[in-house]
Amino acid sequence: MLDKISIGRYYPAHSFLHDTDPRIKTILYAVYLVAIFMIKEPLAIGILAAIVIVQLILAKVTPGILWSTVKPMIPLALFIFIINVLTIRQGDAIFSWKMITVTWYGISRAAIMSVRLIFLIVSTSVLLTLTTTPLKMSDALEKLFAPLQIIKIPVHEMSMMMSIAIRFIPTLAAETDKIMKAQQSRGANYDTGSFINKVRGYITVLIPLFVSSFRRADELAIAMDARCYRGGKGRTKLNPLKMTVRDVLTGIVFTLSAVLVVVIDLSLR
Repeated sequence: MLDKISIGRYYPAHSFLHDTDPRIKTILYAVYLVAIFMIKEPLAIGILAAIVIVQLILAKVTPGILWSTVKPMIPLALFIFIINVLTIRQGDAIFSWKMITVTWYGISRAAIMSVRLIFLIVSTSVLLTLTTTPLKMSDALEKLFAPLQIIKIPVHEMSMMMSIAIRFIPTLAAETDKIMKAQQSRGANYDTGSFINKVRGYITVLIPLFVSSFRRADELAIAMDARCYRGGKGRTKLNPLKMTVRDVLTGIVFTLSAVLVVVIDLSLR
């Protein structure tokens, strides 16, 4: 169900990655994002998968949480796989019918594209959302982008908006699930009928969802205003971020592992 989606949801636990400085995790996420989109060889993908498994163990993420994170992305991954299989026509054909041609090369490239998406979601969840609270994530982004204040970019406000947006993903998913159940109890059907009828049925979900979202945004704005929130200027931190030697070593080890994966991939081409 939608209310069980863990994307954007913090998973409270006491683990190695939970205790790691969020600035290090944000940098590592950027590094692995680059590595994920650079690798193409199966061996490199396997090594990266092993590194991701190590991260899952260090984060103490249970199989149930991992499955709820990956499950919503499976239809999208399958869609990407099918589109790439049908559009990539390089290599020897194994099936051909009219305008449709399927090749082994296309299947391999399509599989890599789908695996990249899964790795991207898992890395985002493990290194950021599942192991980092929205407040710490906002503080980390503000610290990392602090040099941009020189050119008058409102770094604090941008960091706050990004953390709030990530925080409200599970909230909106739960709200959508609640609205769909309410509409189904009134006789709405989202699984049968023509495509036009299904679209019309989902309009009965989108309109209340938009109304609820604007109401939540207004309530949040009132709450922040009532607490005299005026942006980042002059604000202090109750629990300021402190980077330790362990955090630095963690960043170095995982960065070198990502670089090693890319080097292995390039050497195999």
